[in-house]
Amino acid sequence: MAGIVRRTGWPAGSAPPLHTPATTPQNNANNHIPASPSKEKIYNMNRNINLYPLTNYTFGTKDPLYERDPSVPARFQRMRDEFDKIGMRRSVEGILLVHEHGLPHVLLLQLGTTFFKLPGGELSASEDEVDGLKRLMTETLGRQDGVAQEWVVEDTIGNWWRPNFEPPQYPYIPPHITKPKEHKKLFLVQLQEKGRSTSARISN
Repeated sequence: MAGIVRRTGWPAGSAPPLHTPATTPQNNANNHIPASPSKEKIYNMNRNINLYPLTNYTFGTKDPLYERDPSVPARFQRMRDEFDKIGMRRSVEGILLVHEHGLPHVLLLQLGTTFFKLPGGELSASEDEVDGLKRLMTETLGRQDGVAQEWVVEDTIGNWWRPNFEPPQYPYIPPHITKPKEHKKLFLVQLQEKGRSTSARISN
């Protein structure tokens, strides 16, 4: 597969300095901003993510997993019932990156024929987020040959909140919401250089 880099990092090196220009007397007169010395903020990100070609991985198949709810209304009704008992639902999902055609790709699970999702799911009431994500990914992508799958869970890269028992989710809690119904956290999962996974088909 010529032209594909087998190992790369993102971001490559450090971010460029962010310059804040000095306030000029003209700006002061027009915007009523007091004069201040020139400021320079430098953001240095010494963080590399290793990406490997998709061809480095082998994906098998295993028995299908079935959704707990037969329909979207049933899913929100179960969320409503559980909210009355244990409060806000906590969910986690994993971001798995690979290299294909010279570009980073996110691995997704296929649900039916038209819907795709990230691996993950709901946590138990007192379950740790990282431990829960490893459990859920093993259930979905774990090997069936007896070899334990090692998941390296890295940074939190996203938070989504569901304010009501409805589909919309937001990357923040709306100001008028005091009791969100679900908090979903996304984690970056560092894949090994080579590996084998067994993907379960998810069915309704």
